[in-house]
Amino acid sequence: MGLANWTSRKAWELEPEPSTFAPDNKWSNKDMDPCPPKARTWTTFNYITYWISDAFNVATWDLASSMLAVGLSWRQALPAIAVGHLLIALVITANGYIGARLHVPFPVLNRSSFGFYFSYFSVVSRVVLAMFWFAVQTYTGSECVYQMIKAIWPSFARFPNRLSDSTPITSAGLLCYFIYWLIQFPFLLVSPQRIRWLFLAKSVIVPIAWLAMMIWAFVKTSGRSGEGAIFSASSSLHGSSLAWAWLSALNSVLGNFATLAVNIPDFTRYARSPRDQYIQLAIIPVAFTLAAFMGIAVTSAGAVLYGDIYWDPLRLIDQWDNRAAAFFASFSFALATLGTNISANSLSAGNDFAAIWPKYLNIRRGQVLCAFIGGWALCPWEILANAIGFLTFMAGYTVFLVRFPDGPIAGIMISDYYLVHRSNVDVPSMYRPHGRYRYTGGINWRAGVALLVSVPPNLPGLINAINPKIAVGGAVYLFDLAYILGFSLAAGTYYFTSVFWPATETMLSEPIFSDRDDDDEVVPTDVEKDTSSVEKRGGSVKSGDDAPRYD
Repeated sequence: MGLANWTSRKAWELEPEPSTFAPDNKWSNKDMDPCPPKARTWTTFNYITYWISDAFNVATWDLASSMLAVGLSWRQALPAIAVGHLLIALVITANGYIGARLHVPFPVLNRSSFGFYFSYFSVVSRVVLAMFWFAVQTYTGSECVYQMIKAIWPSFARFPNRLSDSTPITSAGLLCYFIYWLIQFPFLLVSPQRIRWLFLAKSVIVPIAWLAMMIWAFVKTSGRSGEGAIFSASSSLHGSSLAWAWLSALNSVLGNFATLAVNIPDFTRYARSPRDQYIQLAIIPVAFTLAAFMGIAVTSAGAVLYGDIYWDPLRLIDQWDNRAAAFFASFSFALATLGTNISANSLSAGNDFAAIWPKYLNIRRGQVLCAFIGGWALCPWEILANAIGFLTFMAGYTVFLVRFPDGPIAGIMISDYYLVHRSNVDVPSMYRPHGRYRYTGGINWRAGVALLVSVPPNLPGLINAINPKIAVGGAVYLFDLAYILGFSLAAGTYYFTSVFWPATETMLSEPIFSDRDDDDEVVPTDVEKDTSSVEKRGGSVKSGDDAPRYD
């Protein structure tokens, strides 16, 4: 009897909250509903620790590598990193304010600008990328585990390989991957309200470890010089080549957190007040620039001490003779990867899965799916081993999904909320397939036009990035401005089409937070109550299938 209940579909259905705005559990669940006041626990301090936690990770350490590899000096790379993070912080804070004010997640919020069904385009795109990067970050974490075990047990470097020579991972590597995946898994079951304590721990431990590594770098190289040291190198670029390289570096910074700039409402919805998330505007550029500088300093020291540039910090740690230092440094990177993988990937995937199938999936179940599909089905060791083939395709796919849609999506969302609707939105209608944001068949064609206008200018550069043998002339330079260009074109096009062909049914004189006038109160919803609510505000209602239609 118990097993039969466990295997039945009914047993896995999520019960809708009595206060939900959705017509039934097919469209929402507790995790997708507006965050109730008791769950709004994130303070200014939590957003500080969240972004410090995100800044100190392997990707930020490596951020300057692409810039220095194209010929920029560290003095030119750091301003690009600072300015880029300041610009993306503006977008993150603007979008974050919307989530903090309305207390709804990105997949739901996106319906107000894209239309109820068209919003699934961005949700599905993002969940695919989240699982892909979850796999890659988990593999990075497994490399940290390898260094930790080797520091304790040096002979682990000679661990016998029982796998085929054609397999792009060794037995030791697979064991470390399983260990890290297993360590990571329990954290995926922690609620978003409580996971902030992990970010707090990481924001203390990891910066201290990185600071210690930077001090080591300066002490070890004091009074020494070495060929290829980053701090002693100057730029190899001049004139227009230097300008375009700097803009390309700036664009790389913007693209690095383009996804979080879109889905930041998934986190700011838990803010006590919109003011609590304003700190992001300051902490993001400061934390990321500092972390990048530390990476440059330690990498430069490695060039002096070992005669080679180790952009991957784990390869640098592998050169150390001090086993204790190697263990704790590797531990800091393992913790850094864990926090980033949860904040940027698994929680995003969990929200997306919950929006795609809310009847059966909440954030926790969505994260579990991400762990198995992203962690094992995607086989990241196969992905990384076949870099020339698969990663070339994935680079193009990732660029298309991250640089193209995320910039335009952020531009459309900001333009819609601040310029078109002037902050006057209807939260209950975001949960109703036949509500105010149905537009035309669930699609807001204005958002579609904005995407179509913003993508083509960058296509020549995308083609050249995938296959450099294809010459595209000067059009390749537009690709160096992909995020800024996409954001601006989409925001401007969306505003233009919304002004000249307005969706009148979505225009309000004041925001609607619930089905009654009590601020932030969420009450049971039905068609009869919904009708009175709209008529009270001057709207009209037609009959619908499971919820009212607004005209």
